[in-house]
Amino acid sequence: MSRKLEITNQTVVEGYDRKTGWFQPRIAWLEPNSALLTMSRNQLWGSDIFMAIHTMHSDDGGATWSTPQPQARMDRHTYSDGYEVCPCDMTPALHAASGKVLATGHTAVYKPLDRGGELSTDNTHGRDVCYAVYDPATREWDEWQIMDLPDKDFFYWIGAGCSQRVDLDDGTILLPIYGCSRNGIGGNAWRACYFSTVARVAFDGKKLTYISHGDVLSIPDPRGFCEPSLTFYQGEYYFTLRNDLRAYITRSKDGLHFEKPIPWLFDDGSELGSYNTQQRWVTHQDGLYLSYTRSGANNDEVIRHRAPLFIARIDPERLTVMRDTEQILVPNRGAQLGNFGAVNVSDQESWVMTSECMLGDAKEPFNLDLTEKRGANNRVIIAKIR
Repeated sequence: MSRKLEITNQTVVEGYDRKTGWFQPRIAWLEPNSALLTMSRNQLWGSDIFMAIHTMHSDDGGATWSTPQPQARMDRHTYSDGYEVCPCDMTPALHAASGKVLATGHTAVYKPLDRGGELSTDNTHGRDVCYAVYDPATREWDEWQIMDLPDKDFFYWIGAGCSQRVDLDDGTILLPIYGCSRNGIGGNAWRACYFSTVARVAFDGKKLTYISHGDVLSIPDPRGFCEPSLTFYQGEYYFTLRNDLRAYITRSKDGLHFEKPIPWLFDDGSELGSYNTQQRWVTHQDGLYLSYTRSGANNDEVIRHRAPLFIARIDPERLTVMRDTEQILVPNRGAQLGNFGAVNVSDQESWVMTSECMLGDAKEPFNLDLTEKRGANNRVIIAKIR
């Protein structure tokens, strides 16, 4: 049995007004001892109703944090027809070659307020890969932008939301993206069958430019593959893929061309039980780890079994999760924890950050009383792993 990881939980901020909540915290580590945290403000009357990205800073290695501040350059824009578009599902990471923080994600489009203001399902507007650039020296964001793609019919509804990328030594980036073509979108993009791929892109400190993309991966199970994440470990790339029924794993020699994806299993042959949510890599020279949520953990009351948050070591040869290494990163307090991020801060320490999304009950997700009674308080939590 592998030695246990040392895990401590830090609550960065907690409490909410029962109308909005913190969602999708992600951290960029800025050497030598500072960090940038981004997170969305989510309106709790509907699903994925995002407002401006907020940021927090730490200048003492994550011991203390500034108060959350909304970023005007990371807020909604309005189309000429009244629809609104917002950057969301953003993941920031330091781009070493330029010295800038590059945050990548995708757009979310909302109906005009006189038509309810909810997330658009009518395909009036496509989805785009969006990004924003942060200068650590000035602590200022540039205005968020759209990455141009060569074939808008193929890349009609496409994004890089909630993904982990790999930056290469030459400064180019392997950026996981997912979505569907104009022909495949149907009447509602949220019910389409998605493909995932890895785009090779260039970044000059200001602009993100598409170069090429690799294998297009999908399956006919509901909604295909989405929210993919990539990592590099001991000479190979590993790619984890969200699916409505179960999570999948594949690997590659070059980060673009992959083996046939297979379901995530424990090393005893049983299914991992992670479904319809994200997984995140925690990658170190001494081991490859996966963070995830799953069913079968006395957690049927939580929507999609998205709590507690787990971590376990991966067998990179068999592409399985080593069951006897599984540990709880963040406990189940009734809120969903499935929208989370991960970052290495040193050779000895990694962080996984999440928030208690108060729309958490499996049967009545909009009943905040149920989530609160189980102990959740919209905490933003960093699980520090040594």
